[in-house]
Amino acid sequence: MTTELLTDLRAMARDHAAALRVTALDLDRDPTLATTGLHRAVPWRQLVGLPAAHNPDPLRVRGRPVLLDTCVEQVTVLEELARADAGAVLALPGPSMSGSVIADLADDQQHDRYWTTVADGPTWTFFGMTEPAHGSDPGGMTTTLRPDGDRLLLTGTKRFVGNAARARLGVVFARRHSGPLGVVAVLVDTTRPGFEAVPLPTLGLRGLQLSELRMRDVPIEPADVLGRHRSATRQGMWAATRTFHRYRPVVSCLALGVAQAAYDLVTAERRGFRSHERHLLDGWAQRLVGTRALVLAAAHSADRDPADGTLASAAKIRATGLAEEITTTAVRMLGPGARWDHPLLDKLVRDARAFEFMEGTGNIQRLTLAQGYLQGRLGDARAA
Repeated sequence: MTTELLTDLRAMARDHAAALRVTALDLDRDPTLATTGLHRAVPWRQLVGLPAAHNPDPLRVRGRPVLLDTCVEQVTVLEELARADAGAVLALPGPSMSGSVIADLADDQQHDRYWTTVADGPTWTFFGMTEPAHGSDPGGMTTTLRPDGDRLLLTGTKRFVGNAARARLGVVFARRHSGPLGVVAVLVDTTRPGFEAVPLPTLGLRGLQLSELRMRDVPIEPADVLGRHRSATRQGMWAATRTFHRYRPVVSCLALGVAQAAYDLVTAERRGFRSHERHLLDGWAQRLVGTRALVLAAAHSADRDPADGTLASAAKIRATGLAEEITTTAVRMLGPGARWDHPLLDKLVRDARAFEFMEGTGNIQRLTLAQGYLQGRLGDARAA
């Protein structure tokens, strides 16, 4: 997509964002509003990346259909929506991270089942990887998928799973046998016996309604195992890694949207600035533009090669740090009682801190960035 088309796409997204801004504080107070009204505020089918066969009325930019099925298109649109409310973006129905796993692993029947379910009315999905004691470390994964006659049984606990309490369908990663290739991904219907999703209390991004999955002998059919037609090296963790690399630019654009929103709020609410404050604001404006360029470059990289997460990690480090810096300093610039006088700023401060823990903390991103540097990938990224 050309720069001109992306500019028009961003403007279109900005128009849709106005509806999310109106509901931001209400959704923060009551995350259940995501299922009772949020999806009616915006054309969610056009904004969540449904494939062409399930999206008869896509966004159109200069007459061209835009499915938001590339990372570049997603970061362009979602940053503008997050500028209004990042929590609402994450609370929209649709494929979220699980759609990436489906794209990499699903056979034709699984693909059709998944997308038919997601597109049939507002349907939420989830991506179940993180566990209470081991995080996303596949070596410590304790969720198991064991045989039981002609079917399988899924048992384990996942935590910090977005939208799970309201989801109809999702992907769960489980260990089928020991060893690095023993982790598989399975497609799980939340109506099956033994499956429970419980919302967790959170301070930031409340609209996402992070949840805990409790699974005890959930029946899984062999046809629910994703990637069973592929080699062992192209199944569970292979797909998970590619999903993380694709989604980190999205997390980065959401953090950037929060940072931009805080900047906008400060410049709108303050009538005058001292010289050092004006210098600070000018620096922020330049860094927002630079970070936006980095996020876009990371999205291009993810579209070209989802196996390379170097730029995605760089973008996440930069965007999350900037969001925390601007939201924190904005409180001081607006004076005592700023968070009380400006409830939206209070929300932005809380939301900004959530991105550090999404798809790997800063230390994990620095390790990925260092590995990319040692392997010469940053040179290729600059050339691109």
